[in-house]
Amino acid sequence: MNYATYFIKRVELLDASLTTFTSGKTPINEQNKMETIAKGTNLMATIDNFELSYDDFGEGDIPVIFLHGYPFSKAMWQEQLGFLKTKHRVIACDIRGFGRSKDEESTLSIDLFADDLIAFMDKLTIDKAIICGLSMGGFIALDALKKFPNRFDALILCDTQCIADTDEVKAKRYKTIDEITFAGAAEFSEGFVKSVFHKDSLESKKEVVERVRNVVFSNSQRIITMGLTALAGRMETCSILSGVTIPTLILCGREDEVTPLEQSESMYAAIKGSRFHVIEHAGHVSNLEQPEEFNQHLLHFLTVLDEARVTE
Repeated sequence: MNYATYFIKRVELLDASLTTFTSGKTPINEQNKMETIAKGTNLMATIDNFELSYDDFGEGDIPVIFLHGYPFSKAMWQEQLGFLKTKHRVIACDIRGFGRSKDEESTLSIDLFADDLIAFMDKLTIDKAIICGLSMGGFIALDALKKFPNRFDALILCDTQCIADTDEVKAKRYKTIDEITFAGAAEFSEGFVKSVFHKDSLESKKEVVERVRNVVFSNSQRIITMGLTALAGRMETCSILSGVTIPTLILCGREDEVTPLEQSESMYAAIKGSRFHVIEHAGHVSNLEQPEEFNQHLLHFLTVLDEARVTE
């Protein structure tokens, strides 16, 4: 049995246990704990004349690298790193210009971010990784996969899309940049924070909302506008999806208004053998709004990958 066939069959067998968890019945048995020496938080890697900040925990031959969305930081992946680090090596990066990866000089682009990812992997002597990207992180993951397909063992796409901006959306982004340049980023940032959450989360998860707000407001005005420029300038990656042969998981919040559900459905239809799950009661940041369900989907997917490797 080849790798792809085993993966699909094993996923089908495990789907029943995951359905049990998400339906509110008896949850999947908690994974056995084992002590792991954490490599650390806020580590720095020098690549291309700037310092990229990252967290690195756990052990494993093929790490999971998490890429955050715009305009967030690696802090958005804390729940996932904490959950998975006893079984897997997990790494979360601050993308150039965001979080602790300070760069106020470079012209930012999705292409540059993808090149940074490969340079980072080279720096840490990571030959292959499982890449997990949310929103802008998904754009970067797909761009990197397009240019460097042999560097990735599996793909996880969360609340993201493969399309490029339409002319209308580009014009709206550039208008927003002009408004920020004239009046500052505060109004944009506040509106953006509210747009990424499910309406219920804004009331029931105020601590999470406040953490996200603090991260968004910590960005400089230049990084906010350069990030918008990078989003506007990205190329489509939908044309590569039919050629994706690595195991792929797609997750999306039911009420995601930033990268709507139909975009995830389209990618699922295009990537042969991919798996797709909708996160209920979640908007654009499904990993923060429903971390338990999100984490179980990740664990389910990674478990299948591990078992497939054993049979090779």
